Amino acid sequence: MRFAHTASELGGIRRGREQDGGGNTGSFGCVMDAESEGEAGLGSILRSVGTAIPIFSDKEIEARKVKLFSSHSVLPQSHIHTSASLEISRKWEKKNKIVYPPQLPGEPRRPAEIYHCRRQIKYSKDKMWYLAKLIRGMSIDQALAQLEFSDKKGAQIIKEVLLEAQDMAVRDHNVEFRSNLYIAQSTSGRGQYLKRIRYHGRGRFGIMEKVFCHYFVKLVEGPPPPPEAPKTAIAHAKEYIQELRNRTIIHTL
Repeated sequence: MRFAHTASELGGIRRGREQDGGGNTGSFGCVMDAESEGEAGLGSILRSVGTAIPIFSDKEIEARKVKLFSSHSVLPQSHIHTSASLEISRKWEKKNKIVYPPQLPGEPRRPAEIYHCRRQIKYSKDKMWYLAKLIRGMSIDQALAQLEFSDKKGAQIIKEVLLEAQDMAVRDHNVEFRSNLYIAQSTSGRGQYLKRIRYHGRGRFGIMEKVFCHYFVKLVEGPPPPPEAPKTAIAHAKEYIQELRNRTIIHTL
């Protein structure tokens, strides 16, 4: 038995055998006589050669391809996604996991705090800010009543977020009465904008942005604090004078 290591050697062996008119040529350069092929078999002949290449049928090759690409070692463990919204740190939601030290005997009970938000809302952050400021400092029942009769699109979104936060307070934060909550913080933020092309005449174009916003709310257990009294002109003047006195003037004596 002879073995061809390269394609050129394989072609030379085949041409030589065709000129001689005897013997059979294997698929990978194994040239065998009829007697040896019948007795020993192709598998035993290839195993006897250290550099022999295994022979696979077309069905075996396809089966190995399917097994290779379906294995978990080749494909990623998670789905491929390049959206920037998935890279958000989620700092607001992580505040729900804050663990405070044990309270001392006789110390008043610390009220529960619930942080909740909704991200990537198809709405302007500036329009959302007016509604967020409207309910700031209100009890949750009063805030829901104000949002119920508002014809703004963002009002219904904020109402849904408040109801979700109210359910979280009872379910996850051991709040006894769902109405014993008030809005401590309520604000909006800029979301991830999408840029698109606006086609103009004469081959020109512009860039338009599809705006998105976030809404953040913090609920605190207990009655809402009383509203602060408006500052007088004298109080504003005193604060301004104090700010001037607190300045640090450099490069002087």
